[in-house]
Formats: sequence, C-alpha cells, structure tokens
Amino acid sequence: MNAVNPETKKPRMERDAVATRARILNVATREFARRGFEGATTDDIADKAHVNKRMIYHYFGSKERLYLAVLEEAYATARHAEEKLKLDADDPVSALSRLAEFTFDSFARDRTFISLLNTENRNEAKVLRKSEKIRAMNSTVLKAVDTILRQGEARGVFRSGLDAFQVWVSMVSLSYFYFSNIHTLSIVGGSRLSEAEALAARRRHVVDFVLAGVRA
Repeated sequence: MNAVNPETKKPRMERDAVATRARILNVATREFARRGFEGATTDDIADKAHVNKRMIYHYFGSKERLYLAVLEEAYATARHAEEKLKLDADDPVSALSRLAEFTFDSFARDRTFISLLNTENRNEAKVLRKSEKIRAMNSTVLKAVDTILRQGEARGVFRSGLDAFQVWVSMVSLSYFYFSNIHTLSIVGGSRLSEAEALAARRRHVVDFVLAGVRA
C-alpha cells in the first residue's frame, strides 16, 4: 500500500478547504438574500451546502460573521467588476456613461445584491458597520468617479465643484430604486418594467439623466 505523500496531501486539503468555504458562502448568499438575516438558518445553509453545520462555525465563527462575509463578498464582487472597466483611461463623458450602464446592467442581471442591501438597511447596517474592509473597498469606485469628474471639469464638459460621492449615490440610486421596486412600479406605470423594451428605455434614461446632471 502506497503511503500518502504529506507534501501533496497538504495542498489538496487546502484546496478542499477553500472550495468548502466558497460553497458555504455561495449558499449563504442565496439564503440571506431570499430570507434575510433573521429568516436564514445555519441548518438550512449547511444542508444546502452539503456540509456539517460545525464547518460553518469553523470557517466563519458565527451566523453573523457569515452574514458579514456575504456582504463583504457582494461589495468586493461589484468593485472588482468595475475596476475591469478601466474608467480612468477613457474620455470623461464615455467613462461616466459606461459606469452608469454597467451599474444598471449589474442590477438587471442579479437582484441578490439589492436583497442583501434591503435587509441590511432595514436593520440600520448593524452588521455591515462592523466590517473593517467596506470603506477601503468602496474607495476605489469613488476615486474612479472623482477622476472622471476632474477630467471632465478640466476639459470643460462637466461643471466644476461636483462631489464624487454625491454623483455616485445619485447614479446608483437611479438604477437601484427601479429594480428594488420593479413590481410595484410596474403596477403604477401600467406595464411590466422587467421586459426588454422597458429595461432598454430605462437604461437610456439613466445615462442621459446622469450626464445631464454633470454637464457644464
């Protein structure tokens, strides 16, 4: 019988640990988005991730810390995707348009982030405020927006004195509100706002509205 080489066993165990942690995090993301922090249970998460419940506490320590890891991962995913746009290399009008489009498209593809944010806002961000990463994590997009605004100001296409945080919040809000309230807005507007034609019209409006708000 061949002995297991300790040098090959350790990397395999590390890979298994990374895969197990990622699987728990993926399942937890779906459960927290669907049921909220209070409604989701570690029993259900463990069962759907096909792990012993003790593994959740081994990797994350508690249900709250698992939930915080889910929130941090959601923010990290959004920021990493934005970084790939390389916005600071574009002309400012095109760069801001692309960021507005990307933001809209990200919400259109997946409402998970919206559900997580809705839950955390209902609870006054009591878990997210414990994160040591969130501010630094989100500083990247704010720096990118500030660079775009300063470039636009220097070229005379954007008005001066624009605040990057305010512009970013307004841009995100235009898409966030649409998708977080899409069912009630469909009734108010008398049409299904999730249909392709309605989404395309809203996407164009968001970009036009953002640019109108910053132009010189």
